[in-house]
Amino acid sequence: MRYTKSFIYTLKETPADTTTLSHSLLTRACYIYQHAAGIYNFLPLGFKVLSKIWKIIEEEMDKIGAQELLMPALHTSNLWLKTNRYNTMDNVLFKFKDKKGVDMLLGPTHEEIITDIVAHFVKSYKNLPLLLYQIQVKFRDELRPKGGLIRGREFIMKDLYSFHTSLECLDKTYNNVYKAYSNIFERLNLPFEVVEAHSGAIGGDVSHEFMLITNSGEDKFIKCLSCGYTASTEIAKIAKPDFNYSYNPLPLNELEQKHLVYTPNAYTIQDLVKFLNKNEKNFVKSILYKDNNNNFYLVLVRGDKEINEIKLNKFLDKEVFLAENKDFEINNWILGYIGPVNLNNRSKVKIIADYSVSNLKDIIIGANKKDYHFINLNLENLDIDDFGDLSIATDNDECYKCKGKYKVYPALELGHIFKLGTKYSQALGAYFMDETNKLKPIIMGCYGIGVSRLVSAIVEAYSSENSITWTFNSTPYKIYILTINIDDKLQYEKSLNLYNTLIQNNIETLWDDRKESAGVKFKDWELLGIPFVIIIGNKIKDNLIELKFNPNFHKTLKPELFEKITNYQNSLINYDKTLETIQYIINLLNININFIKN
Repeated sequence: MRYTKSFIYTLKETPADTTTLSHSLLTRACYIYQHAAGIYNFLPLGFKVLSKIWKIIEEEMDKIGAQELLMPALHTSNLWLKTNRYNTMDNVLFKFKDKKGVDMLLGPTHEEIITDIVAHFVKSYKNLPLLLYQIQVKFRDELRPKGGLIRGREFIMKDLYSFHTSLECLDKTYNNVYKAYSNIFERLNLPFEVVEAHSGAIGGDVSHEFMLITNSGEDKFIKCLSCGYTASTEIAKIAKPDFNYSYNPLPLNELEQKHLVYTPNAYTIQDLVKFLNKNEKNFVKSILYKDNNNNFYLVLVRGDKEINEIKLNKFLDKEVFLAENKDFEINNWILGYIGPVNLNNRSKVKIIADYSVSNLKDIIIGANKKDYHFINLNLENLDIDDFGDLSIATDNDECYKCKGKYKVYPALELGHIFKLGTKYSQALGAYFMDETNKLKPIIMGCYGIGVSRLVSAIVEAYSSENSITWTFNSTPYKIYILTINIDDKLQYEKSLNLYNTLIQNNIETLWDDRKESAGVKFKDWELLGIPFVIIIGNKIKDNLIELKFNPNFHKTLKPELFEKITNYQNSLINYDKTLETIQYIINLLNININFIKN
C-alpha cells in the first residue's frame, strides 16, 4: 500500500478522553475511531490486525476439529427466560421490544442459542462429541465502558461450545482447547499466565482464565512465589493458619470501663485509623449479610482486607446479600458500629470470622453502640461461631498449597474456558439417547476469547508512549519503506522498484511516498508500529539503504531468536540484496511460528 493512497490520518497529541496506553495509541495511529462510548469503528489498519488475529484463531480451532457457524446477534427472550439469565444478567443486557411487542435482546453471549440448535438436531450418543464455534459481535450494556477495546459495549468474541456424553470426554476436549488457546497466544507472541478462575454468570464448576499482566487490566490474579500456583483473586485460596480459639467473654463492666472508647463520626476504617492513630491490621470489620430466608450472618475480616463474597457463598452453600437498613432497625443493630461483642438478638446471627482475624491482638471492633468502639481486645474476647477462608487474597498471604507467599498482579483477561456440565442442556432440553437407550442431558463446555480485545492486549504488552509495537504475526504490514525525499528522482525510482518487488514476493509493505519531512515520516512509522523500516535517502547514490527495527520489537521475541537478526538492526545494506535480507529475516521469524502452528 502506498501511504498517499491509504486511509491513515495520524494524530500528534493524545486525545483527552483516552484512558489507557492502547486506547491512546490505537486512536492516534488511526486503527480505531470511536462512534460512541464503548463502540468503535475498526479502520483499515485496525481491521488488518483484527483479521490476522481472527485467522490464527480459526486455524487453531480447525486443528481441534471445531466447526464454525454464525449465530444471530438478535435474540428473543424465550430461551433466556428458561435459563433465568434474562433476569440475573439484567444489568448488562440490551433489552427492547420489537414492533410486534416481543421482548428482544442483543446477545452478550450465546449459550442459550447454541444449546437450542444442538437440542433440535442431536439425539444420539453417535452424534457426540461435537465442537461448534463462532466469531461474532457481542453486546453488553456496560455502565462505564473504558480503555477503548478493553471494555466495550460492542465487541468481537470467539465462543466455542463442546457437547459430550461423559465427563471424561469433556475433560479431553477441555485439555485440547487449553492447548489450542496456548498456541494462539504463543503465535501472537503474547505473554500469558493461565489461572484458576470463577465461572461467574456463565456457570460451571471448573474454569481457567488466560491473563496478560498489565496495569490497564481490570482483573487481578495471585501467583505463589514458591510453587507457582496461580488463581484469580476472586477464588484464590489462602492457607489456614495455626491458631487456637476458645471464647472467653469479658464482663460488661470491664468492657465499658477499660475497652469502650468514643469515636464520633468515625464510620470507616480510614476514619478510625486517623482518629485512634492505629494500624489497619488492628481493626476488625464486621459486615452483616442475610439469605433469602432472612437468616443473618455477621462476617468478620481484618481491617486491611476485604470480604470475598464468592468464597462466602461457597462457604455457606447459599447466596447471601448485604443486610438492609430496615434489618438493623428491626433488630436494634447499629449500622456502622455492629460487632460480635454484646450483640443484640445474638441468637438470630451466625458469626463467622475470616482466617485473617485468627491471630490478632489489640483488636478494635464495633461496640454495638452509636459512636463507640471497643479497643484492646483479644481473639478469645470475640464471640465467633466459625472460621473460614473468606477474604480476597492479597500480597504476602500464604499459599494454601505450600504456604509460600502470594504476589498479586494486575491483569487483562484474554480468554476464559469453562466446564459447564448440564446447566444449559437440562434447562433447554438438550438430551441424547445413550447406548442403553437411556435419555441423558448433554454435558457441555464453553470457551471464549476476546478477539477485538486482543488488539489492545498486544499494544499494552509491548508499546511505549509514542510507539505501537506489533508482534510479527499481528502487524498490518511487515515493512515500511521510508523515502527521505520523494522529489529526488533516484530515491523515488529505487523506492518504487523495491516496493513493487516486495509486493510481488507477498511481503506486506507500506511505502511512505508522501511529500513530508523525514521527521514526520519517522514519527509516523514508530506510531504505526510496523516492525521494520527501510530508509532510502542520499546513500542510495552508493547503492545503500538503511534497515531499522521498531524500538520495542525485540521485546516480542525470545532473546535467542532476536540475536539471529540483531546484526541487521540500524545497518547499511546493499540495495540489490534488500529482498534477500528481508526474506532471510522473515524466514527466521517464521520458524518459531511454524513450529507452534504444526
